[in-house]
Amino acid sequence: MPTFTYVVKDKAGHTRSGTLETASKTALVEELWKQDLLVISVEERPSGQPLFGIGQPRVAIQQLVIFSRQLATMVASGIPIVGSLDVLSEQMEDRTFRRILRTILGQVQAGASLSEALAKQTPVFSEFFVNMVKAGESSGRLDEILDRLAGYMEKADMLRNKVRASLFYPALVCILAFSITTFLVVVVVPKFQGIFTSLGGTLPMPTQILLAASALLRKYFLLMVAAGIAMLVAFRAFLTTPVGQLWFDRLKLQLPLIGPLLQKVAIARFTRTLATLSKSGVPILTSLEIVAKTAGNRLIEHAALAARSSIREGANIADPLAKSRVFPPMVTRMISVGEKTGELERMLSKISEFYENEVDTAVAALTSLIEPIIIAVLGLIIGSIVIALFLPIFKISQLVTPGY
Repeated sequence: MPTFTYVVKDKAGHTRSGTLETASKTALVEELWKQDLLVISVEERPSGQPLFGIGQPRVAIQQLVIFSRQLATMVASGIPIVGSLDVLSEQMEDRTFRRILRTILGQVQAGASLSEALAKQTPVFSEFFVNMVKAGESSGRLDEILDRLAGYMEKADMLRNKVRASLFYPALVCILAFSITTFLVVVVVPKFQGIFTSLGGTLPMPTQILLAASALLRKYFLLMVAAGIAMLVAFRAFLTTPVGQLWFDRLKLQLPLIGPLLQKVAIARFTRTLATLSKSGVPILTSLEIVAKTAGNRLIEHAALAARSSIREGANIADPLAKSRVFPPMVTRMISVGEKTGELERMLSKISEFYENEVDTAVAALTSLIEPIIIAVLGLIIGSIVIALFLPIFKISQLVTPGY
């Protein structure tokens, strides 16, 4: 049976999307109607299209920044959206992005708004991007909001790259350390074992432990690799569940050294996104829903949704954020002051700028602190192996040369 992707709205006005295998498009629409869902779009997925986002078209964030800036400039110059998209699609070097822009151009020419056309390209344009454009269309400030959107994406990408750069070196050194240790234990140690056996006598305890570990690793190497892969697959499957995601996100924030950095990144992203959406005229309930989906952390997501429910009940944003225990008191108090004074956007911007600077400081401190720790651990592991290998040789040399 064919597979269809659909977008619907429920009774509460929430937009939902999904994939379903059914006999026909009509049957799917009828099934959705029975569930009291308002059908927005239903499209058949071509046979062979990969699931779970694997193989979906991807566009680099830099391309989206350039597109947003160029479109903002052309709209501000008075060029119609259709003409702007036509020009941008022709000059786009990325073939995938060019094809997507041509599709969007065709939909806009057919009568769809720009935000509606972008919403159909969900692998490329996020819900955040689409809602920003929608706010720009409704307010008549599309050029200004596109430019603001480009600035937001640049800062978000810069923040992401800083964290990746700070974690890349430790990860690389750990991989090298593991590879060198495995090579020594599996390849080098067995060659010494023959020498030790020919010499006879009782080997020192560290050497015996090393030889036993080498024999165990060589005997069950493939089994250990298979078990490691199986554990990795099971762990990744566990992380796809809501319980697993929540557990892992909480664990990440509790890790020594790295946890405080990830918390600062999450707070900076939360406040920057919410400030950008609010400043662009997106309703606060919609903004919090988008922030929850783009938070990248389940604890932040739950806090944002709790704040959304609080506002719907006539309360404030700050209290649910304080109860989550993810946000420091300074953050929640500044948000509370912003709500009371009507300057929430300015307070959120100040918080994001503060924590972005904190991320810079934390990245520098983490890099300078992790390097000596990794070198010390690596030296300890390899040094222990070398000492265990040479202890019998030292013992023999002492026996051969009495008087020393």
